[in-house]
Amino acid sequence: MTAVDTNVLVRLLTGDDAEQSAAAKSLLAAESIWIAKTVLLETGWVLRSVYGFDEDAIRNALGKLLGLKNVHAEDETAVAAALALAVHGIELADALHLSSRLPGAAFVSFDQSFVRAAKGAGASDISAPGISGFSAREPR
Repeated sequence: MTAVDTNVLVRLLTGDDAEQSAAAKSLLAAESIWIAKTVLLETGWVLRSVYGFDEDAIRNALGKLLGLKNVHAEDETAVAAALALAVHGIELADALHLSSRLPGAAFVSFDQSFVRAAKGAGASDISAPGISGFSAREPR
């Protein structure tokens, strides 16, 4: 199995450098590939910030890549949950943060639009506290 860096995925998904894109395609065709969540996170950021991909295009590209039988992601359950949340308009990075929390852990964000979207997508135990009342839960 071969772990890949963000630049390999970016070359594969954008085709912006012919030589490196061909090398990335050859690697993907010949090897079992492992992708860290941090690489997925950074790939999403690069595709959006540098290449102008929208969230749907990022989600679709990564979903197709991760759907290949020889491609494996770190914490595949959390990554799949993040991609499912992204369908509801949640940015991939936020979706990965939320889906990667410990089971039973509350999630707190000051980003109220993210919290609303996550709740609308069925996420539980997520809140956007006011500045004066920052506690996510009362201590037990």
